[in-house]
Amino acid sequence: MPTEENGRIVETATEARGAERGPTIRNVLLASTGLVVAAFIVVYMTYFAS
Repeated sequence: MPTEENGRIVETATEARGAERGPTIRNVLLASTGLVVAAFIVVYMTYFAS
């Protein structure tokens, strides 16, 4: 719960973020990177593989 000290609102880091950090960002980054790599492999195999 935010408190007020000397006319300023004081919050913890979690309160200031509005939520707790989770693995969501990491999961999205890994999934999107994997999909891009897979897409490049498909394009390579389609156009450049003999």
